[in-house]
Amino acid sequence: MPDNTIASSESADRIVCRRLVGRTAVITGAGSGIGLAAARRLASEGAHVVCGDIDEPTGKAAAKEVGGIFVPVDVTGADQVEALFKAAQDTYGSVDIAFNNAGISPPEDDSILETSLEAWKRVQEVNLTSVYLCCKAALPYMRRQRRGSIINTASFVALMGAATSQISYTASKGGVLAMSRELGVQFAREGIRVNALCPGPVNTPLLKELFAKDPERAARRLVHIPVGRFAEATEIAAAVAFLASDDASFVNAAEFVVDGGISGAYVTPL
Repeated sequence: MPDNTIASSESADRIVCRRLVGRTAVITGAGSGIGLAAARRLASEGAHVVCGDIDEPTGKAAAKEVGGIFVPVDVTGADQVEALFKAAQDTYGSVDIAFNNAGISPPEDDSILETSLEAWKRVQEVNLTSVYLCCKAALPYMRRQRRGSIINTASFVALMGAATSQISYTASKGGVLAMSRELGVQFAREGIRVNALCPGPVNTPLLKELFAKDPERAARRLVHIPVGRFAEATEIAAAVAFLASDDASFVNAAEFVVDGGISGAYVTPL
């Protein structure tokens, strides 16, 4: 096994984990936000990173930055998802980590009274069906290897109710949570762990765009976070790296909550 730590080139005083040397990580939505932060973090820990994204310029830029490869993918298309994981296997010889992260939160997804069936279906396809497709594509490789870590991006909203609803988003993340739990149980004895990552609100372009259009909604959300701020994408990426690593070898079928205390709060500090 490689050494667990190595000095960072950025600072002699900083120690960076090197828990993923030689492993291959496939990340969807790798061009921005949490996906990009995760690509950077997993690469820094020694992983080969396969960046999947529907946006070619950002996906290519991410892959170039982390020394990995870019594969264009619409995560709602089964053939494209299968090609993504095949590229990982063909290029690096394994599929060790699948961070199924791509998702959307469009403004037309609102209260159930306002959200159209078309908007509902679109969010379900991108946020839930894509995770099903990615897990289905990754699992055969991991089963042959008898090892693997699948990390599916759910959300703290899968654990709570909100009066400022995004009904399809919330329902899709609840589905991700249930599916991750079931897959974790089903494949545990084959050396495969499946966990649902449940971030709180994260300071990403997606959230900024949503809340820029509705500052009142942002204010109502922020007041409920005990730490008094949104998460940074790097903080969520650190959780991804942990779940991907052997440090999380007994973490399986879990709701891994990284929400600044939101889901544990009755009232928040003044």
